[in-house]
Amino acid sequence: MELSRIVITGVGLTAPNGNSLSEFRSNLLNGIAGISRTEIRYMGEVLAGICDFDPLRYQKKKELRVGTRAGSISIYCSREALKDSGVDIESINRDRVGIYVGITEHGNVETENEIHNISQFDYDTKFWTHHHNPRTVANNPAGEASLNLKVTGPAYTIGAACAAGNLGVVHALQMLQIGEVDFAIAGGVSESIHTFGIFAGFKSQGALADHADPNKASRPFDADRNGIVVSEGGALYTLERLEDAQARDAKIYGEIAGYHVNSDATDYVLPNPERQTQCMRAALKKANLAPNDIHIVNTHATATPMGDIQECQAIAEVFADCPDTYVNNTKGFIGHAMGAAGALELAGNLPAFEDRIVHPSINVDSLDPKCAIPNLVLNQSIEAKRVDAILNNSFGMLGINSALIVKSFLD
Repeated sequence: MELSRIVITGVGLTAPNGNSLSEFRSNLLNGIAGISRTEIRYMGEVLAGICDFDPLRYQKKKELRVGTRAGSISIYCSREALKDSGVDIESINRDRVGIYVGITEHGNVETENEIHNISQFDYDTKFWTHHHNPRTVANNPAGEASLNLKVTGPAYTIGAACAAGNLGVVHALQMLQIGEVDFAIAGGVSESIHTFGIFAGFKSQGALADHADPNKASRPFDADRNGIVVSEGGALYTLERLEDAQARDAKIYGEIAGYHVNSDATDYVLPNPERQTQCMRAALKKANLAPNDIHIVNTHATATPMGDIQECQAIAEVFADCPDTYVNNTKGFIGHAMGAAGALELAGNLPAFEDRIVHPSINVDSLDPKCAIPNLVLNQSIEAKRVDAILNNSFGMLGINSALIVKSFLD
């Protein structure tokens, strides 16, 4: 049986440097980052990527008090993606709509807050909120979106560490292809900056970035990089079968061409470049594309010393003889948005199908020689001869790897 072709018809996002695809893309092309200093309980001042979208655009104040930050990000991105797609949620069968949201972690924020709250009352649990359980269940971000949209089809999260944004899209594609749903909202979200545990954990690993200038703190590939900037954000897409999108004359951003997911099975946190290489090659095979058919490779690189080097080794192995394949990175602009990272980073590159401009990796003052791979786009955008296909890498702790390929839509 020939599987349906699946296309992207809407994009909704919030990032530390933009609350729409047009704003986000403009800032990527113009070198404008969005990192700032903030106070975190027990940690003091830290660097973080903070979003400034208006949650009251789609929620009431009471809903904000009951719900979560991740839920608000999901609702905002879902609504924005639907608006962008031109689909009226009121006019379609909501039993046949699926919501698939990738997350790195969820619930830590709420539990930390409640423990802190009852600590003010000698740990008397009568002061523990009755909203805690629905706030902390893993399916919360997708569930809050389903409540807001009154979607009665499947709505749940995909836990895949920092590969989760890609996995949300992959899962939606699969559910559309096997006929479980007719319309999908998918991608990834993160509320990570609201938990001190993530900051403390990275600091204890020696992997938390620091810099006098917040907007230069996240610097993948730079010789002086010193770790991760933790960020929040989200990017959700509307996905449809090609025939359905064409029937309503929808705008099509691109077609999902291929993907692959594998695991290192070697270390809790240290990546395995051999398995990353295998992941990219398997995605290319599924897409029926050769390496030189890819014109942009968006890297996962988080600005950790070994992680950047190992991914560059894997990319060089696959794309060694591809003069028209450019390599870029988005985390210098927005930090590491965890479960949202892959979805946001793909979104930032999608407009290149039309304008052929490859946004740069910024904050590279001195390129690490071990990251010096061909066609790495540094500090300034470049115009490519053509952009027909994008490969988006997203990797995560416990050795999960994902590569997602989107190609320019051709009728």
